[in-house]
Amino acid sequence: MTIRSVRPMGTRPRHAAARDDASVNGGIRRGLAWSGISSLLLRLGTFAVGIFLARMFTPEQFGLFAVVLTVQTVMMTLADFGLSADLIRSADHRHKAPTVATFALVISAVLTLLMMGGSQTIADLLGASEAGPVLAVMSVTLLIAGIGVVPYAALQRGFHQKQVFLIALADFVVGTVLVVVLVMAGWGVMALAVSRVVAQFVAVVLQFILAGERLRFGMDRTVARGAIAFGLPVAGANLLSWALLGADKVLVSGLVGATALGFYFLAFNISNWPMSALGQVVRSVSLPAFSRVAVGARDRSLATALAPVWAVAVLAGLMLVLLAAPTIELVYGSRWLAAAPLLMLLGGFGALRTVLDLSTSYLLARGESARVFWLQIAWMILLLPALVWAIGHMGSHGAALVQLVTSIVLLLCYAHTLHRVGADIRAAWSAFWPPLAAAVPAAATTWLVIQLSEQPLVDLFLGGATGATVYAATIWHWMSARLAAARQLGADEPIDTPSDHGPGAWSAPGGPSPGPLEGMA
Repeated sequence: MTIRSVRPMGTRPRHAAARDDASVNGGIRRGLAWSGISSLLLRLGTFAVGIFLARMFTPEQFGLFAVVLTVQTVMMTLADFGLSADLIRSADHRHKAPTVATFALVISAVLTLLMMGGSQTIADLLGASEAGPVLAVMSVTLLIAGIGVVPYAALQRGFHQKQVFLIALADFVVGTVLVVVLVMAGWGVMALAVSRVVAQFVAVVLQFILAGERLRFGMDRTVARGAIAFGLPVAGANLLSWALLGADKVLVSGLVGATALGFYFLAFNISNWPMSALGQVVRSVSLPAFSRVAVGARDRSLATALAPVWAVAVLAGLMLVLLAAPTIELVYGSRWLAAAPLLMLLGGFGALRTVLDLSTSYLLARGESARVFWLQIAWMILLLPALVWAIGHMGSHGAALVQLVTSIVLLLCYAHTLHRVGADIRAAWSAFWPPLAAAVPAAATTWLVIQLSEQPLVDLFLGGATGATVYAATIWHWMSARLAAARQLGADEPIDTPSDHGPGAWSAPGGPSPGPLEGMA
């Protein structure tokens, strides 16, 4: 008689688990690779368009451009309501999809009508009356974005970054061609609104096609209660985050004027390069990855992901601080040099935002949407009074200084919260200080090169290359070890097996959901 071992119910054969483990790890690697390609190519394209607009617009027009994008970005966070990320991390995403689609359509439609109807009032309050009609047209993007929540989540959940890249590429090409043609035709800032509406429509259509989704509406009360319970604090946190990132621009516009806002907006956007490029790459996989691997107390997955992200962010931020003037003069022209001192302050802020963004993804993956909301409240309490005082006394330079200082304080608040939810903060700190130490000799070397030359081109390329080489040589062995550890992230988790991350996470229909904090490049 042959005796066969009996596998316990609810378990999978070892070879099946191994295939799934490889699937998750491979999904993360493929996602990072395609997201990296997407970020590099699209950011270069966005960079070129930004140069074109900066040279075509006056600082005052660039200020109007800033007002429109700030308002639209803040409203866009509400249109999502944390619904897309609920599907990204949910174990029962297909069952939730019709209810989520219904919620997303209703919320985005209401916000579209509110923004369209109040566009002129909003523009007047922000001291940019000419932006009213532009805001009205831009409001249509909210409705389009709400329709695309479900297919977007399906692509992100499956690590389908190749398809996401193709969609983003189509969006960029359509939007860029339109904005260039319309600006050349004399449409001014209205060209931005029209190009965004058309490009986003194309992107959402492609999302449905490439995700294999179709419009499905429905209403499950259990799903609805769970979506609201999680989505409300996430929407609140996202709204606060973007409102606070836009508060400086609103206050600069109202207290100093549109021209000062144009210089500040340019410096802020350049400082956002590390967050835009690096943050986009990491964000595309961090939420689904953390949702599967972050578990228990003294969890080291955040520290593992943080090390390479922070190392690259420090180098990028350092070069922006040291090479602010030659970067602006060569790229945008000498008339924008007034933005250089602002960039020197905001460069560090841009690097810190990559850490805050990664930490937010970690907290949301563990079901801690309420904690994220309260962290944004803390940021608001710190930031707003300081901005009002600093801008009133120091103008736009005060706004830049306050952003840097309050981001450091906020980072300490995040560290305390991450420790409370189970992240190994000691391991995270061990990943935090080596890049800062390596930045010291790199900064000294770059500064010396700059002192030996008075040519912006030499300063930028020779100074940047020398500093980056010293930084890389100093941190090479440490970075190699951390990259090897990061490549193993997700190797022990199956692709569709949720882990227990504490109260509310991976619950039956209606679990929690984040909304990634997307920056504008």
